[in-house]
Amino acid sequence: MISKLPKWIEYGAFILALVAGCINAIGLLGFEHQSVSHVSGTATLLGATIFASSFETILHLIGILFAFFLGASLSGFLLNSSSLKLGRHYDTALVIESLLILVAFFLLSKGSYYGHFAASAACGIQNALATNYSGAVIRTTHLTGIFTDLGLMFGSVLRGEPFDKRKAILFMLIILGFVLGGALGAFLFELFIFKALLAPASVCLLLAGAYRWYK
Repeated sequence: MISKLPKWIEYGAFILALVAGCINAIGLLGFEHQSVSHVSGTATLLGATIFASSFETILHLIGILFAFFLGASLSGFLLNSSSLKLGRHYDTALVIESLLILVAFFLLSKGSYYGHFAASAACGIQNALATNYSGAVIRTTHLTGIFTDLGLMFGSVLRGEPFDKRKAILFMLIILGFVLGGALGAFLFELFIFKALLAPASVCLLLAGAYRWYK
C-alpha cells in the first residue's frame, strides 16, 4: 500500500518534479527547443526526421536518448534496488545530477550542444531515483504516467473501489511541482539565459544535503 511510503517521499517528489520542470523549460527555450527531461518526444522527433535530417542531427538525437539511458543506469548501479528506502545512495545520485547540470551549463554557455547530453543524463539519473514501491509508480521528470495513474484511480472509484487519498496527493504534488518548475525555468531563462541552470543544480545539492542530514 502507498501508506507504507515514508513521509519524506511527498516533499522529495515535489522538489524533484520542480527541478525537472525547470530543466525542461530551459531546454525548450534554449536547447534548440529540445526537451531533455523525458525521451518520448525526442524518440518521436528522431523517427520523424530520420529520412529528412542530416546525419549529424540524427546522431545528436540518438546521443540525447543514450545519455538519458546512461543516467538511469547509473542510478540503478548506485541504488541497487527498486524500493524506496532511507539510507540508500540517493544523496550521491543527487550530487552527480547536480554536477551534470553544471557541466550542461558550462558547455551550453560556450556554445557546445554537448551540454544537451549532460542535461539529459542528469534527468535520467533523477527519473530512476524512485521506481515501483508499495503500489506507486513515482516518476518526476515527466507526467504521462502520473496522469495515467490518476485516470485509473478515478475510474476505479467510479467502479466502487476505495479512493487512495495519499496516492492522489502524491501524484498531484508531482504535477504541481513540474508545472511550477516550468514557470520558474521560463522566468529564470528570461533573466539569465543558461545561468538559469544554476538554480536546479543548487536545489539538487541542497536536497542531497538535507537527505544526508535526515538519514
